[in-house]
Amino acid sequence: MEAFESILHPPGAAPKLATEAPAWFADLHMDRVVASLTDGREEFELAPLLHTPLRDVDAVAWRQDVVRDLADRRVLEAVRELCAELGLVRRRLAPAERLPHPIQRQRWLLAAAEAWCAAVPAFDDRLAGLELRSEALIGLRRHVSSYTSSDSFAALARETADVVAGLDAVRYAVRVSGARVTVGPFQDEPDVGEEVRATFERFRRTVADRRRVTFPSRVQADHVETQILDRVAQLAPEPFAALARHSERHREFRDAPIVRFDREVQFYLAYLEHIEPLEEQGLRFSLPRVAAGSTQERASQTFDLALAGRLAATGGTVVVNDFQLRGTERILVVSGPNNGGKTTFARAFGQLHHLAALGLPVPGTDVRLLLADRVHAHFEREEELRTLRGGFEDELHRIHEILEAAGPDSVLIMNESFGSTTLHDALLVGSEIVRRISELGALCVFVTFVDELASLNEHTVSMMSTVDPDDPARRTFRVVRRPADGLAHAAAVARRHRLTYEALRERIAR
Repeated sequence: MEAFESILHPPGAAPKLATEAPAWFADLHMDRVVASLTDGREEFELAPLLHTPLRDVDAVAWRQDVVRDLADRRVLEAVRELCAELGLVRRRLAPAERLPHPIQRQRWLLAAAEAWCAAVPAFDDRLAGLELRSEALIGLRRHVSSYTSSDSFAALARETADVVAGLDAVRYAVRVSGARVTVGPFQDEPDVGEEVRATFERFRRTVADRRRVTFPSRVQADHVETQILDRVAQLAPEPFAALARHSERHREFRDAPIVRFDREVQFYLAYLEHIEPLEEQGLRFSLPRVAAGSTQERASQTFDLALAGRLAATGGTVVVNDFQLRGTERILVVSGPNNGGKTTFARAFGQLHHLAALGLPVPGTDVRLLLADRVHAHFEREEELRTLRGGFEDELHRIHEILEAAGPDSVLIMNESFGSTTLHDALLVGSEIVRRISELGALCVFVTFVDELASLNEHTVSMMSTVDPDDPARRTFRVVRRPADGLAHAAAVARRHRLTYEALRERIAR
């Protein structure tokens, strides 16, 4: 049988999974995205996969090829159908592992094996006529075909069918007289089922249609049912002996690579299902071109995935943005009015690089990105008494840690840094930080009220959040490449003293 290792990584290249979310996840709202992706799929433990970016371009390409195959609706439906059927197998295995009565455990195991023997060959048939391009899915198809053609699978399917048929042939009669229950062989007693159905037919058509009662579903038999089961086994010992032999022989009947595929493919399915309603609303996703050490970056129609998910659920409009870094440009310095989309743009930039490093489609089109070794984020924090540091000092301490850990292939998100200090100090410290980032060669989005940072050196690019030219109080949430207008600090001072247009209107209205 051909070896199949994983749908998530090339052979021998499994990444070491993160044990917890990256420190910046909450700042960039990636924790919200992961929570949405894992909701309802907790059993597959997808969070570590979503926390762990790939560091190798070939590994990213491996996953992108899988995504391209899943873009074929026939491939996607074949995979979804297999996963649904294997879900049935897991649900039948659960009681087979925990029920106290041995015959019940054995019968649930047999039911699980029956579902497995139907699901896997059906998946093999579905894949046979499909055009696949990814090494991962081609390898999986080869493995499934070899597995279903093997002697071991043939024996499992044959024995499972024989035991099911043997149990289905068992006939017995249960007689109830007061508190006494008697189990005996079936002797052509009349079937009273039709009599019962005829008696209750008029209730089914009238009262029952208006008042439905849902009876609880029980997996475990009660003490009377188990005693009946034991006596039926005594009446027909051979079918139940065959059931016991099947249970012992095929206790671990599932093929490990197929089970692993069932878990790993949820990584792709969860994401594709998450973005599907966004695509239906006209938002664009694409597989980015990624390169190690790239100095060229661009994206069109990109957006904050976490915010888009929330707005889509409430009928809101998602604003898309473009950006580009050319030549020696490495730092996007974003200024402009408050609440104008600057932080959202910065979050989208960080999310973009993480999703690209996962090998998944990213928000936007014509996307070309650096394969980042790490993402770092600095967002303003409330002062913590336990650190014995003020807000400004704490910011400097955290930024120092980020710069020490960052390298030329890192992505830095610096959001509204030094809002608690004077313009002079913010300019002095901000200029030094921009110089350090320039020396590192790292990529950065620097959201600031210090306009001078936008033209500090040849590595910086000025971008601004914009307003409606006919109504300066109305934000467009568009962030465009434009020289800073010198008003960012004035707006910051106005906000601090509640002298903005919105604040003045509120105060006048009182």
